[in-house]
Amino acid sequence: MSTLTSRMQAVQSPLIPIIGELIRSNPGTISLGQGVVYYDPPPEAIAFLPEFLADADNHKYKPVQGIAPLLEALEVKLKTDNNIEINEKNCIVVTAGSNMAFMNAILAISNPGDEIILQTPYYFNHEMAITMASCRPILVPTDPNYQLRPDAIAQAITEKTKAIVTISPNNPTGAVYSQEVLQEVNQLCGDRGIYHISDEAYEYFTYNGVKHISPGSFPHSSEHTISLYSFSKAYGFASWRIGYMVIPKHLLGAVKKVQDTILICPPVISQYAALGALQAGSGYCKNHIQTIATVRQLVLDSLKPLASLCTIAPADGAFYFLLKIHTHLNAFELVERLIRDYQVAVIPGTTFGMSDGCYLRLAYGALQKETAAIGIERLVRGLQSIL
Repeated sequence: MSTLTSRMQAVQSPLIPIIGELIRSNPGTISLGQGVVYYDPPPEAIAFLPEFLADADNHKYKPVQGIAPLLEALEVKLKTDNNIEINEKNCIVVTAGSNMAFMNAILAISNPGDEIILQTPYYFNHEMAITMASCRPILVPTDPNYQLRPDAIAQAITEKTKAIVTISPNNPTGAVYSQEVLQEVNQLCGDRGIYHISDEAYEYFTYNGVKHISPGSFPHSSEHTISLYSFSKAYGFASWRIGYMVIPKHLLGAVKKVQDTILICPPVISQYAALGALQAGSGYCKNHIQTIATVRQLVLDSLKPLASLCTIAPADGAFYFLLKIHTHLNAFELVERLIRDYQVAVIPGTTFGMSDGCYLRLAYGALQKETAAIGIERLVRGLQSIL
């Protein structure tokens, strides 16, 4: 049997399926692991499906870039929600989720051996995509509150750097970056002739009056900013696999080559559903965020007994907390014990590049208040007993 190539051996194995198998092996486990929301797509999304089925031509291949009605609706959404103008210097490409959008971007802008700057903790699929493309992820630590450090980012740039990646609101930390610091990073990219890849999958998930900022809205940013978006979180669309990207127009040819090779076109039935979701608008998501915010506060209150056992950094976005556990235990071993002995699952920080201690990512977006309360109680009891 042939062995894996050295390139794929260098790619970390995604840990979510491994944790999923542990959960299935321990029935009754409450998952505080995978980042999904508790709610379904809006009714408007489902209502658009008969329109798809009514036209037999929809069963054929459609444009690589996305169907025209969806591109037009996204242009309006970007102007209204993100203050991003689609002009002669940029364009929209619909993708099969924002993970695919990220891979499109990396393959379009890089050559083997090039460098992409990630902030740690990073989103593991970003690090995996960079490695798959035979590029080198350059890791720049964030500050103790998981905020960007522009000076450290600037020092990490070399002649091989092709892009700086930011995620705000952030996965896995929940941190939200300010307009000032995002502008500093975006300007740095423009000045140094590299790209700013801005992952905004959690754009609507902010709390305490904190505002999300899209770097693609900054003046003179169109030619060096790549903005990534997703329907998965905001509209409960995880399995529909629809996202989109705003890219400099000069990258369109390269991105279409990648997308045509891997996908040909985004799933058309999902594009119709996305049209319906956009009819419902961001208000659909924001109504549900009120419920998530209630669960978030319950989680924070329930974690207070762990104050001496872990550090919880401020997190005003997404639906995650990254706990720094005050222990010398291995993070994955701790996760295994929590699942096996206390029937609660979290994700070890090692998968996000946190190797300088024991970190656990806690996700709360998928749970109703009652289930979240039970899950957090198990986590607190488990950590108090184990540590």
